[in-house]
Amino acid sequence: MALAFDEYGRPFIILKEQDQKTRLRGIEAQKANIAAGKAVARILQTSLGPKGMDKILQSPDGDVTITNDGATILEQMDVDNQIAKLMVELSRSQDYEIGDGTTGVVVMAGALLEQAERLLERGIHPIRIAEGYEMASKIAVEHLVHISQKFDFGATNIEPLVQTCMTTLSSKIVNRCKRHLAEISVKAVIAVADLERKDVNLDMIKVEGKVGGKLEDTELIYGIIVDKDMSHPQMPKQIEDAKIAILTCPFEPPKPKTKHKVEIDTVEKFQTLRLQEQKYFDDMVQKCKDVGATLVICQWGFDDEANHLLMNRNLPAVRWVGGVELELIAIATGGRIVPRFQELTPEKLGRAGMVREKSFGTTKDKMLYIEHCANSRAVTIFIRGGNKMMIEETKRTEISCSIAVEAAADKYPGVEQYAIRGFADALDSVPMALAENSGLQPIETLSAVKSQQIKENNPRYGIDCNDVGTNDMRQQDVFETLIGKQQQILLATQVVKMILKIDDVISPSEY
Repeated sequence: MALAFDEYGRPFIILKEQDQKTRLRGIEAQKANIAAGKAVARILQTSLGPKGMDKILQSPDGDVTITNDGATILEQMDVDNQIAKLMVELSRSQDYEIGDGTTGVVVMAGALLEQAERLLERGIHPIRIAEGYEMASKIAVEHLVHISQKFDFGATNIEPLVQTCMTTLSSKIVNRCKRHLAEISVKAVIAVADLERKDVNLDMIKVEGKVGGKLEDTELIYGIIVDKDMSHPQMPKQIEDAKIAILTCPFEPPKPKTKHKVEIDTVEKFQTLRLQEQKYFDDMVQKCKDVGATLVICQWGFDDEANHLLMNRNLPAVRWVGGVELELIAIATGGRIVPRFQELTPEKLGRAGMVREKSFGTTKDKMLYIEHCANSRAVTIFIRGGNKMMIEETKRTEISCSIAVEAAADKYPGVEQYAIRGFADALDSVPMALAENSGLQPIETLSAVKSQQIKENNPRYGIDCNDVGTNDMRQQDVFETLIGKQQQILLATQVVKMILKIDDVISPSEY
């Protein structure tokens, strides 16, 4: 695109390959962008809440995913519109920052865009709408702080965290054992968290899964699980107080770097070569034994002869362990990854109270458990069952924010008050979608809850999705994190402001 001027000084734009491009300007551009954003939000709207519908997504290579998690749906969807891609980025930001509320944030942004469209049709300037939304989001975020409740928790008192976690797992799939899964999740985070610095390194939590068994068989292991078994079937299946050598060098003779040719024309020469290779193996095994190792974990493979020697010399070994697993094992056991046998010393060995091999089901799949490690700050959640879906949570606080924002709109005399009221209406879209997905009359249910909140001045009333018989979310033990809800409102507002400020779209025309 280039800007040129005619002989009278009037500017005009020259588009490269103009006949192959389409251009939208002004209100038309904004309406087209809003339509694209609303289309994405509409897809996710039916997936909101504990009674939300699932989507089947099939990848080009035939892998099928069944989920109602917003981030997963958008991640797997093939989106080519630029504005729709912004919505995908929006859910990804929520996922990275909070890890929850990915569907809600997109539904919220879609509702804000819908309200913006109505305001644009009334002739209100997009910048004034964006400014009104910004004011309204501040009001809503501040109001959230007022209605939030603080729970004290610690390493021993984890009940408030378990309740919050159970809310995020409110789903039909894992409902029967959501308490069990919530406790495992919370204990895993507490195990790796630094509560003084309020810092959690989630890379220290490894999530492994094996199809088969019941969902109730899911367990938390204070240590590492490796999807491998001992390299020889006659090696011991259980080692107590293991001293582990973690190696990235293979159990095989070194290969010369230069091109070489070995001519063996007699039996004696072959015997000499075989003995020489055996001596290499013997030396390698001896080095491991000398430093006191009782288990070797190796990144590379070793052939049958090496395996046989290891078994004979009573040194259990595990081969073909991936680099990520090796790092986790090193962190958990306090060991060092050793790249050469010559560098192996007793200080570099990792220590674990128990290393055991466990087999599962009729297929006898084997896995290696490394437990009671020197550094217990690495844990594994081992999921069993045919399905590993973790599903979106029940939401409740939007109604209270909507009332607060609507009340605040009267204080703003300018055009922005229309945008602030629009923001309040958009907040209602989330509980409305919750009611609709639960098979309730949406407008009737929302109006009843809203009047109940205003009459009793209680922000805890929400949509009774599970038909428990009470609208009080505190009694239903439905909790949501303050930071998660604030992040949803802030991120949705930012994206909508960005979309409203676009007034010129030049795109290649479709053939």
